[in-house]
Amino acid sequence: MLVSMCFLLTLLASEVRGQTPASTSARSSPTGIPQTAPPADAEPAPKSNGATAQDQSNGQQPNGQQPSDDESSGFVFKTQVREVILHAIVVDERRRLVTDLDRSAFTAFENGVPQATTSFHRDDVPVAMGIVIDNSGSMREKRDKVNQAVLNLIGASGPKDESFVVNFSQDSFLDQDFTSDPSLLQEALQKVSAQGGTAMYDAIVASAVHLKNNTRVQRKVLLVITDGRDNASQETLQEAVRRLQQENGPTLYAIGLLGDELQHSDTGALQSLAEVTGGVAFFPKSLDEVSDITRVVARDIHSQYTIGYKPTDHSKTGGYRTVEVRAQAPGHGKLTVRTRSGYYAGEAVH
Repeated sequence: MLVSMCFLLTLLASEVRGQTPASTSARSSPTGIPQTAPPADAEPAPKSNGATAQDQSNGQQPNGQQPSDDESSGFVFKTQVREVILHAIVVDERRRLVTDLDRSAFTAFENGVPQATTSFHRDDVPVAMGIVIDNSGSMREKRDKVNQAVLNLIGASGPKDESFVVNFSQDSFLDQDFTSDPSLLQEALQKVSAQGGTAMYDAIVASAVHLKNNTRVQRKVLLVITDGRDNASQETLQEAVRRLQQENGPTLYAIGLLGDELQHSDTGALQSLAEVTGGVAFFPKSLDEVSDITRVVARDIHSQYTIGYKPTDHSKTGGYRTVEVRAQAPGHGKLTVRTRSGYYAGEAVH
């Protein structure tokens, strides 16, 4: 829990010190501390501290201020949720994207109760994306093709989209902070050390917090690419899932380059992380399929509907609330809507 709990305060400190120039060889951990790229025998990067649980449970920012209006446009965890914002993908019976529906086609349900839609749009709005890639030793021979596939996704991004790159093994490094510059993202993808274990849950939790701190862009996505099971995280799968279901949590897409020797539980972890957020987990048979998958992800994230509602349940008891969105429209057969499966109301999860 230490990495994720300590993330916010150090980010603020790093903003005061300023960003590391892109032209240097410095690397940053997800805590925002600039670090020199470690040699093979280097000690792991230290974990850092962040906002207190008291600050988070009060819904306050690390500097004691209340969240801004921009932050309140997503899931807001104070005494109640003012408006729930859902990002949804619709596909037909042949799994083809359906992008021409209007507001009347959708009905949102919370804990099984229909909710009145308070906002709706289907524009291709800007996306903030975290690219989180396994940098453990087993990925050494795979990174060239993986990096090229990720560059395909970056190339399909809009001019106002922002992305960051985290390379992780036993420790995670923020090798490029939010940028729209493809050359900077490409440079970060090439910072490969390929050593150590796989602390995937730690990297996901820290990256989800980093996305949350970007209040410029409402729609948020995580792309996670790994070839093995988590064997080094302090966080658990359950905590990672819970973190992804916080306010304005990201849609997570996962690409599992898993060999035949890995058990069903290893695919299940990636599927759980993706499904609770409305994303998809892919398990290609070969590296040659990864480029096609990232193109699918690019089409997916730029074909989302945004649906908002104010919950009819005004109770202040908090807890987990299930979410479902259904769609039907003349001229279409059975439609399937993919969105997050729920959220935590009335509490700040930390």
